[in-house]
Amino acid sequence: MPDDAGAPGAGARMRDVAQRAGVSPMTVSRALRDPSKVSPAVLRRVEEAVRAVGYVPNRLAGGLSSMRTNVVGMIVPSLDNSLYSPTIQGVSAVLHASGYQLMIGECGHRVEGEEGLIAAFLAQRVAGLMLHDTRHTAEALAMLRRAGVPVVETGTLALDPLDMVVSYSNEAAAQAMTLHLHRLGYRRIACVTLPSAGNERSRERQKGYRAALAVAGLALDPALVLEMPPGLASGAEAVVRLLQSAAPPDAIFFAGDVLAAGALFECQRRGWDIPGQVAVAAFDDIDILRHTVPPVTTLRLPRAEIGRRGAEVLLDRIEGRATGRVAVDLGFEIIQRGST
Repeated sequence: MPDDAGAPGAGARMRDVAQRAGVSPMTVSRALRDPSKVSPAVLRRVEEAVRAVGYVPNRLAGGLSSMRTNVVGMIVPSLDNSLYSPTIQGVSAVLHASGYQLMIGECGHRVEGEEGLIAAFLAQRVAGLMLHDTRHTAEALAMLRRAGVPVVETGTLALDPLDMVVSYSNEAAAQAMTLHLHRLGYRRIACVTLPSAGNERSRERQKGYRAALAVAGLALDPALVLEMPPGLASGAEAVVRLLQSAAPPDAIFFAGDVLAAGALFECQRRGWDIPGQVAVAAFDDIDILRHTVPPVTTLRLPRAEIGRRGAEVLLDRIEGRATGRVAVDLGFEIIQRGST
């Protein structure tokens, strides 16, 4: 691997690593290119020095005529979840039409996983990054500041975006749905979300739910707030726990579409009437929720448009057509159906 040729200042950063590790720049290059050619002790010192100075090796150096490629990196929490597909497709369509390519990474809902992917993408000299999450490690933030690449966040409408944000407000959406249930006459409204630890979107949805209760003059009952892991089985478990409790709810807002589907199927299996015994509302308008019996009241979110618009503002920055921070709120829509 060349010693970061073609990247102004990058050679000096390698010398910083060498000085901190107490080895030569050639040894640093060798350790990063082929770790088997240095001793474990030297490799450990080099790796510690790389982390300490925030050095990102240029793995494409010598093969590029400029510092940046025509590749955009995108990091999503999971490739198993079909919710991210419309956004990915929207991004890809805009990028391809402008001669750019999309490279996708999965962080597994972990900020540490995102940090590693950011480092890998920056090492490939991507032209820009699209990040679903809006919460990042300190090291990830430091790498992004040093690299100076344009960044678009898409998971929620962050109040203080890292650079640019194109999304909707998870808090406002959850508040709107809870108030919608209240206007329909429901008074004991439960809220079921995915675990909030490490998930800013779940925290924002819970915050919106609590805000709606305050606006409606309803007391917050902690027994009506559940956090469940993803999956149909979790939705089924949640509805059973809530309806078999001492003071069951008359409506449940599932801030996750698969959770809502699991709850609906479990109610049908047990013969519990929806909405007669309990109303059910969801957060995402996935196709299955339109065709269940009854169809499920939900929030329709502009996921494809988030991808398209996010890619557009990113290209505007990359190609010098715009500067400064950007915040684009694409909103949401409540879809009233038979489940409420």
